[in-house]
Amino acid sequence: MDTVNPGDFVVRRASGAEADGLIAIDTVAAEGDDNRQASIRRWCEQGLAVVAEGASGPLGYYVVEYTFFEQGFVTMLMVAPSARGRGVGHRLLDAAAALCTTPKLFTSTNVSNQPMQRLLQRAGWSPVGLLHRLDEGDPELFYLCLPQTGTMHP
Repeated sequence: MDTVNPGDFVVRRASGAEADGLIAIDTVAAEGDDNRQASIRRWCEQGLAVVAEGASGPLGYYVVEYTFFEQGFVTMLMVAPSARGRGVGHRLLDAAAALCTTPKLFTSTNVSNQPMQRLLQRAGWSPVGLLHRLDEGDPELFYLCLPQTGTMHP
């Protein structure tokens, strides 16, 4: 796998003014999904979005919220199509774990999303459950990272 040198990009909190840049790299938002665009704007304004930024601009972002049984939950992880397979997603997951303020950090993905499942496995996350009927015909897999136990790889 071709990885990005950690010096090639930084991971930092996104500002409210950066929403358009995140919308541009988010495949769902860029296709015109108004709900996703509104979510990205809200996440940026609330200081919840964390961006991986290279010399060319945003490469990806994540959002952690604390509304899932009062534990951290990676609500969104998106890597620009042009930056996929280069270590950006792994670095974002590591940053989410490092910054998580609760003992547990969860996320989920559809059964059909094999690339995300491989990323979570490589990053040391454990599968913990399956939920049917959220998206009809495509169950949701839930994963757990224990940020304070050092299970995440640097």
